[in-house]
Amino acid sequence: MLSILGFSTIILFMFLVMTNLMSAFVAIIVSPILFAVIGGFGNELGSMMLEGIKLVAPTAVLLLFAVLYFGIMMNAGLFDPVSRKILKIAKGDPVKIVIGTAILSLLVALDGDGTTSYMIICSALLPIYKRIGINPLVLATIAVMSLGTISGMTPWGGAATRAISVLGLDSTEYFKPLIPAILCGSAWIILTAYVMGRLERKRIGIIHLEKVEQEMAASQEMAATIAEGKPANSKLIWFNFLLTLALMIALVLGLAPLPILFIVGFVIALSFNHPNLAEQKSVIKENASHAVPVVMLVLGAGIFTGILSETKMVDSMASDLLRIIPDSFGPFFTIIVGLISLPLSFLMSNDAFFFGALPVLAQSASEYGIHPIEIARAGVIGQPLHSMGPTSAPLWVLLELVRRDLGQFQRYALIPVTILSIMFIVFALITGAISIAW
Repeated sequence: MLSILGFSTIILFMFLVMTNLMSAFVAIIVSPILFAVIGGFGNELGSMMLEGIKLVAPTAVLLLFAVLYFGIMMNAGLFDPVSRKILKIAKGDPVKIVIGTAILSLLVALDGDGTTSYMIICSALLPIYKRIGINPLVLATIAVMSLGTISGMTPWGGAATRAISVLGLDSTEYFKPLIPAILCGSAWIILTAYVMGRLERKRIGIIHLEKVEQEMAASQEMAATIAEGKPANSKLIWFNFLLTLALMIALVLGLAPLPILFIVGFVIALSFNHPNLAEQKSVIKENASHAVPVVMLVLGAGIFTGILSETKMVDSMASDLLRIIPDSFGPFFTIIVGLISLPLSFLMSNDAFFFGALPVLAQSASEYGIHPIEIARAGVIGQPLHSMGPTSAPLWVLLELVRRDLGQFQRYALIPVTILSIMFIVFALITGAISIAW
């Protein structure tokens, strides 16, 4: 009975989200409440939901202040000098330009917001691509791979945030072992960019442009204002760079929990970049529009998880799922989850996959002695493919910017993005982010 209620909850949630009958935030709360009431748990719903909210509260705080922090960094033009230097060195060589695109895309993806990242990248580089004659689908492919890697797997990005919150994990414990795999994946993206650049160089040659620097400056000025519609605060570039570097070092060393690190980092960044009180209020209000919807989803995920866990629906579903999987496959369950995440992430929304399927997979894995944190890491491996799938909202912005349709882009990008995702499974195994339970 509990399994039927649990699977019905997940199916209803997926149906409501994928058919756009309800927003993810509404569906993720309505679905478990409905079937919990049907199952006779109505009197206990309040305490169940509160337990779930307590579980995800640290993740909600982390996400809120990470998005606010990187919003300030983007407004301040933290990465502008990097992109200018890349373009100045590249001149008209497609190989250097595409590699530069990869580096800039990986940096900008730290923002966590796909739409803003794509707009900044295209504003900075698309005029150069068009002038030289490089296929804009190269830029789109590299941008999607970078966003799926950085934004999809870092704990302040949307996908990982969902995984951490729905499984009740510590963000620092989740992230630190995954850093080497992310670095390897980033290197693979740069290697892919090199190969794509070589193909474009072979096709069009090296174009020597007299006005590259002028075009570069104009496009960078547009990129600097794209996020908030006003000039970037470029006076504190070095301060912001050192602050961000110190934040990343503290994160890796585990000097404090991630939410605390980003709260402190945000306060410092806000105070130095925007000392005027009225300006601070304006900046917070503008950047909060990116953070609030996802924070709401995290809290909704807490309610979803709290109900499914406290009613024991997840336990019952996991037991039934285990009966289907042969015992000999048990030790390889993290690899199975990583492979499953590729097609499911491509076809499903992140809400449907992480809030619906991942908790059941994690509970099943626990029967083989596999910690849910490894399932969370395996679950995000499909994010590069999700970023090029039809359920990825920022992708439609990117396609509009490069003036290509979905079919053209997917035909061009499917092979390199799939290879990247498969390589992530290899990198995660090699670096210990996921393991085989011998």
